[in-house]
Amino acid sequence: MTLLGEFRRLSAVLLPILLNFTLQGARCELLVSPAGPPRVNAVAGSNVTLAVSFSGASDPAVTWLMSDLPVVTWTINSPALPDIADNRKNVLRIEPNGSLTFVNVPLDYSSNYSVEMTKAGLGKSFTNFTLKVFETIQNVTLSTQPDLAIEGSQRFTLQYRMQQGVVEQQMWFFNGIEINTDSRYSVEDRSLVIHRLNRSHTGRYTVSLTNPFSSETAHMNVTVLYGPDVPILEAHPAQPFYVSGASLSLSCQAEGLPQLTAEWAFGGQTLSDSRGGVLNLTNARTSQGGVYTCTLLNGLTKEKRQESLTLNIFGKPPGDPMCSVQSVNNIDLQYHCRWSGGTPEAQLSFPALSNTSSGAGNFSLTITASDSLNGKTVTCMAEHPIQQNKCNVTASSPVEFLPAVRTTVDSDGKIVVTIHCVSEASPEAAVSWSKGSEDVAIGTTHQISSDTTQLTIRDYNVSNFLLQKYTCVCRNPLGNQTREVQLRGPSVSDSSLFRNQDGTVITLTWEVPPTSVVTGFDIQMKGTNLLSKNRNGTRTRRTPNRYHTIQQKPGSTRSTDIFNLDPKVTYRFRVIPRALMTEGEPSEVHRIGPGEGLSGSAIAGIAAGIPCSLLFLFLLGGFIYLCVYCNKNESRQTRYPVSRAVEKAISTQTDSTPHNLLTGGLKSPPDYNRLQQTPSERSVALPSFVPPPPVRVATTV
Repeated sequence: MTLLGEFRRLSAVLLPILLNFTLQGARCELLVSPAGPPRVNAVAGSNVTLAVSFSGASDPAVTWLMSDLPVVTWTINSPALPDIADNRKNVLRIEPNGSLTFVNVPLDYSSNYSVEMTKAGLGKSFTNFTLKVFETIQNVTLSTQPDLAIEGSQRFTLQYRMQQGVVEQQMWFFNGIEINTDSRYSVEDRSLVIHRLNRSHTGRYTVSLTNPFSSETAHMNVTVLYGPDVPILEAHPAQPFYVSGASLSLSCQAEGLPQLTAEWAFGGQTLSDSRGGVLNLTNARTSQGGVYTCTLLNGLTKEKRQESLTLNIFGKPPGDPMCSVQSVNNIDLQYHCRWSGGTPEAQLSFPALSNTSSGAGNFSLTITASDSLNGKTVTCMAEHPIQQNKCNVTASSPVEFLPAVRTTVDSDGKIVVTIHCVSEASPEAAVSWSKGSEDVAIGTTHQISSDTTQLTIRDYNVSNFLLQKYTCVCRNPLGNQTREVQLRGPSVSDSSLFRNQDGTVITLTWEVPPTSVVTGFDIQMKGTNLLSKNRNGTRTRRTPNRYHTIQQKPGSTRSTDIFNLDPKVTYRFRVIPRALMTEGEPSEVHRIGPGEGLSGSAIAGIAAGIPCSLLFLFLLGGFIYLCVYCNKNESRQTRYPVSRAVEKAISTQTDSTPHNLLTGGLKSPPDYNRLQQTPSERSVALPSFVPPPPVRVATTV
């Protein structure tokens, strides 16, 4: 580079500077400017100077202001002392060039400072400074407000405290990530605010504090307490219902911090035998079915929640369902089905009668009686969660029946006749009674039982019973049956006699017609060598040809035994029916013992019969002779030949003459016991008709 070039370069730099100073000197303007940085940081207790420089005037007046408040005034190079506020003389000192020095600067001198310089005729000039006084940061700690971080809190604050220090900058971190102010967080003076606290805010929080001379960090682990959430109640094993006697457990769980405590309640009482929220039920009973309530408690937050579970423990109804049908006003039929005692009650219905009606445990359905229901089997369907069952019932009209008559004697000596009319029917038939053409009037003579099946008649005179005809009608909604009862006097329909092997004991049995009025029986015997005891105790011999009463039996008796008989003696026995003092016809006479000798009357009869026998033999011989004589005369007459076909036809004719050996005998009395049997018991197969064998007839022409 040449000398000329270097000169030109320096001229270009120095010429503007010289020109500037020349112009300023020409204007004579007072200028004040910082001699160092306008922002000054200082440690408390140190000395620091806010240095200034000025130009354009000599010895200007200087004023330092602290936040617009003058604290020092002085004129440069003036022999007078600076005017310094009394409370600041130990700290503030002005330098000869107008700079302001702080001696052992306190923390509270951090502020904005301004310096103004004035000179008469030259105006005023000023410049600004910022002084920050810091302490070193020491012993930083964190705390929270409130003490417990509970989920759902609208505002949760982390605050820092320190033993000393001035913070120029604070920064917050969550799990090592810097926190920025948003809807969840806000950083305020010395604190971090968390809005709408929830469990996701659980973690490690860090604050970092710095200033130009030091830095410190502090940490805190925040655990957000929450819960209980909605409890989850479960039964194990999971089933819609449990059978009585089963074993199961109930669990109650929910999210929460710290660990939650569970409490079970049933029927208003707290159950103390649960552990960890699990309630065990062994051999459960139906009475333990119902609503179980679980309460979960957070021991720190005191928050609690409840939830309920319905436990179904079922028991089958005992036995089987029972069906019946009843009459309603003798018009309608009421079908009834019962299967009660279960938990829950069984649902009952009659699908064949109604598709819409049903009941629980005990169900009745009333419908109008009709012929289609007579003999129809109706099923009751019984449905229970444990078992399905059913029962059947059949409604039927009354069937044919035979009235039963029973005769007794009451304590007043009256004859009591009870007529019993019962017809098999479903529902049971109601019985109505009439005497002749009128209904039976209830009174001292006639009484009807509560179930209407019995009519009781009381009277002293048996003849009054025999003059009336009684009618009973058995009726239910499906039909009726009518029977008439004509009472008859005392009688015996049949009797029999049985003896032992030695002939010393006999058993006499008898039967009476079903409508016969009998209050007792006289057992009579006739035989030789019978002794009787008189009232005075002496024994007399009875007449052997007369019957004597040896026993008296009540009307309900149908047999008797007779002892101490002599097998060498002939006896005759009979039964006399009685209605109080009225005797009926005696029974058949039964004879036992060896054959009898001929009596006097029998010998007289034989003597009278011998001549008659001789005469009869003579007449018979004459008749035979006459017949032989006539036959000889006919054999002498001319005989014509007879066709062989005719002979054969005649020879094939059958003998149609009936056998009449029994036609003259006595007809045995009817079997009245057989009449009391039901129609099904009396029915026998009818004799089948067997036609005679065909006869072939030949005719010869």
